[in-house]
Amino acid sequence: MKSIYKLSLVALAVVGLTACNQEEAVAKKVELTTEAQKEAYSVGASIGKYMSGHIKEQEELGFAVDRTLIIQGFSDGLVDTTDLTEEEMQTVLQGLDKKLNDKRLEQAETLAAKAIEEGQKFLSDNQAKEGVVTTESGLQYEVLTAGEGDKPAAEDTVEVHYRGTLTDGTEFDSSYTRGEPAKFPLNRVIPGWTEGVQLMSVGAKYKFVIPAELAYGDRDTGTIPANSTLVFEVELISIEKAPAEAAAK
Repeated sequence: MKSIYKLSLVALAVVGLTACNQEEAVAKKVELTTEAQKEAYSVGASIGKYMSGHIKEQEELGFAVDRTLIIQGFSDGLVDTTDLTEEEMQTVLQGLDKKLNDKRLEQAETLAAKAIEEGQKFLSDNQAKEGVVTTESGLQYEVLTAGEGDKPAAEDTVEVHYRGTLTDGTEFDSSYTRGEPAKFPLNRVIPGWTEGVQLMSVGAKYKFVIPAELAYGDRDTGTIPANSTLVFEVELISIEKAPAEAAAK
């Protein structure tokens, strides 16, 4: 489908945020009774809401944003009276895009290096705690509640409640928060989970400390920085055995 707008995301970020300038905006009640009015309003509001995140990120990366010029550029663009040519704006926006990407990469590398250092210290400190067992792979676990009966195989589907945090306690995922357990084949998750949950019986609750190489490695998932050691509390609710042909593979 052909886009209504020719501009890139960065260009939209530069021209689409009149709503961000609350200090200078004049409060005005708009009339939204006809379908055409609602359509026009929705175009502007959707651009503003969607692109506000890009402006916020730009500021968080340390780049100043002149909201007055954003509004002026947006207004000039609407009536095609811009003070820069199309070629000049394209060059500027490409340069901005590069600066933002370079800064993102710099921050990601800093966080990854920090995660390695903090993860190694956390693993070392945790290993020394009473009740913590370290497996040959480097996975660490602690039995919080013992279970009874069968343990799952890697090919089985398990139902679990869990909470995942970074080593500083920041929660990045939780079935408890969502209000329902998760269910998945055990061999389709990170290696630390595949190994660790196989140690559990139904009804058990374990705490796992998973080194980065058994988690997401050097991948940055957004909520989890690259090279992060992860901490999980996992409660095994049920096991659904794999069909015999799947288990035999």
